[in-house]
Amino acid sequence: MKVLIPQLYHLLRDRPSRLQLYSLLRFLVILALLVASYSVLFHVIMEWEGQTEHSWLTGVYWTLTVMSTLGFGDITFTSDIGRVFSSVVLLSGIIFLLVLLPFTFIEFFYAPWLRAQASARAPGQLPEKTAGHVILTNLDEVTAPLIERLIKFQYPYVILVPDLTEALRLDNLGYHVMRAELDNPESYRAARVENALLVATTVNDRLNTNIAFTVREACSKVPIVATANVEASVDILQLAGCDVVLQLGKMMGDALARRVVGTDRLAHVIGVFDELQIAEALAQETDIVGKTLVESGLRQRVGLTVLGVWVRGQFQLAYPELRIENGMVLVLAGDEAAIDRYNAMYEGVVPSCAPVVIIGGGRVGRAIGEGLAARQIDYRIVETLPERVRDPAKYILGDAANLEILEEAGIRKTSTVLITTHDDDTNIYLTIYCRKLRPDMQIISRAKLERNVTTLHRAGADIVMSYASTGANAMINVLNRTNILMVAEGLDIFEVKTPHSLVGKNLIDADIRRTSGCTVVAISRKGETIVNPDPRLPLLREDELILIGSVDAENRFLDLYAKEIEA
Repeated sequence: MKVLIPQLYHLLRDRPSRLQLYSLLRFLVILALLVASYSVLFHVIMEWEGQTEHSWLTGVYWTLTVMSTLGFGDITFTSDIGRVFSSVVLLSGIIFLLVLLPFTFIEFFYAPWLRAQASARAPGQLPEKTAGHVILTNLDEVTAPLIERLIKFQYPYVILVPDLTEALRLDNLGYHVMRAELDNPESYRAARVENALLVATTVNDRLNTNIAFTVREACSKVPIVATANVEASVDILQLAGCDVVLQLGKMMGDALARRVVGTDRLAHVIGVFDELQIAEALAQETDIVGKTLVESGLRQRVGLTVLGVWVRGQFQLAYPELRIENGMVLVLAGDEAAIDRYNAMYEGVVPSCAPVVIIGGGRVGRAIGEGLAARQIDYRIVETLPERVRDPAKYILGDAANLEILEEAGIRKTSTVLITTHDDDTNIYLTIYCRKLRPDMQIISRAKLERNVTTLHRAGADIVMSYASTGANAMINVLNRTNILMVAEGLDIFEVKTPHSLVGKNLIDADIRRTSGCTVVAISRKGETIVNPDPRLPLLREDELILIGSVDAENRFLDLYAKEIEA
């Protein structure tokens, strides 16, 4: 009943639906008059035949049984006139009850009721008091993980979907949808864009431009973030009204290029939180190899803290007795001066000088090449499409599944191969192939979908980064609720406000590592970043905590404290 009443209200409020209901009522009135007329004629003919014992209710009963073709046979006419009348009633019943009534009911009541039910599941507007929500313009590999993060941080969202069938499909999958045309300002007004925290659009560059321009017509203040496939679109999207334009291909390429190790022993910065810098460095032929973290004295010597280490693609959180070995990649935290001191200590080139091999010359592959060139690291790109070849000296034209092509690129001597195609199946295939060819080298792979990250690790990739997570993290950062740095797929460094229940406690009493699995690496306080804070330092309300942890640990932390984190 709770569901039926709103749907009936929707039917009565909608003018076409009201007209259809009136048509159904007219048909029922005509049918009732026809039954009444046949009942009267039944009595007239029965009296003419001398059968006078029948009541008026019997006349209605006989009419309905004959019109519905049930014809029990308990009441019959004996004259030819009566039999002709029965035939007329029977034929009209077939037309009215078996043909017109079902058609009319379906056309004028049931179908509108289904449409009303569908409209209730995919409404054309949001409630007037809706506020603090995120408006999305489609569901794809970027917005799907973004929605997971929005739910995690307790942000409401809505996906605008032009097609009703698609809207109902997404509703069945559990997404919050609203039926709306993306190029109509009224759609965004109906989505309460003036109260929204963010509009995010991830379609193609042209449609993103149209959407941004349309949103700006409806609201001048809401932040708009859009993705751009080509660099030329960035300025146009900004002119259309976008506050943030994300070139995910370039971002992905830069992030993957920073993960290349083995060409030097320097600390390469992979992320910055205010004054805190997160860097990775190869512990290869240095004076700390063979020592524990305590024995290495990195904190005392240069002011850096080891957050953890990468060992063959597996991340281990640091602990004092952890022994450093050749081939480990250290994840370091400190300020810029500390990074410089570390690099001054270990400046020098590791013997391998073979070019890094990049498989895939698309946007991501080209961005990786640019990032490596900036670090003065030589590279070769393996590409199958001739039109993508930019510099013949850097490109190898051919299929990476061909051993001769890989050998020409330098697969036998390189320290690192990056697999960057847009197809996850191809990336898994090539990861297995390259790992078999060179069990000792570093393999970095790109995943289009988050669900394939684990498979790529099993296939032999040391580091995997997904296009989806890169985009989702960048968009969630626009909300200014939290900053997230994806160290690698499944491992994040993130910044949050101090939960209310932890204000006044020190890190020992807060016991964040035991309860959530996350580790506090720094505290941002009054514009100053306190790296490796004293465990006895009380937490203040205005503090921001910078933590490192796996996705599961991050989820546990947010499950515990999400409601307490200030907006």
